[in-house]
Parts: sequence; C-alpha cells; structure tokens
Amino acid sequence: MKMVSEFRKFLREYRVLGLAVAFIMGIASNDLVESFVDNMIMPIASPLLPGKSWESAKWVLGPFELGLGPFIAAVIQFCIIAFVVFLVVSNIRKIEKRKAG
Repeated sequence: MKMVSEFRKFLREYRVLGLAVAFIMGIASNDLVESFVDNMIMPIASPLLPGKSWESAKWVLGPFELGLGPFIAAVIQFCIIAFVVFLVVSNIRKIEKRKAG
C-alpha cells in the first residue's frame, strides 16, 4: 500500500504533468515540422537531388539503393526540431538565472 501512495504522490507532482504535456506537444510539433519539410523545403531541394522527385531520389552503391531524398528530409526535420529545443532550453535557463540572481 505504501508503494501505491508513493506512486500517486509521484504522479501528482508538476514535473510528471509537465513531461506529459511536453510529450504531446512534441508529437504535434513533429507532424508540423514533417509537413513543412515535405511540402515546403524538399520541393525546392528536389532539383538538386538525383531523380525526378525527392521521394524517389536514390544513391546507388553497387547492388544497394539508398533512399537519399527521404534521408535528407529526416536530417532537415531533426535539425529544425533540435534548433527549436535549443531555443526553448536556452530561454528557460535565462529565466532561471534571472530568478536565482
């Protein structure tokens, strides 16, 4: 019984709720960034890639065909999300420093 009450206390803490909200916002943001990259950035980058469209752009290494276009799209998505996370964490640190000092 003690473990159940400790678990309930843990779930009531703000950090768990904040983590849940951040997770849901992250999923929604990922869909938004994926759509932005797929529909706005990659059509502009397509002429630079081999093939007619970025979805079918491949890099052939002997018997292997590597999906170059989708990989580049995934790298761009990662960079955008990482940059946004950097901005958020950077601002949170500035706010915490102001409160402490």
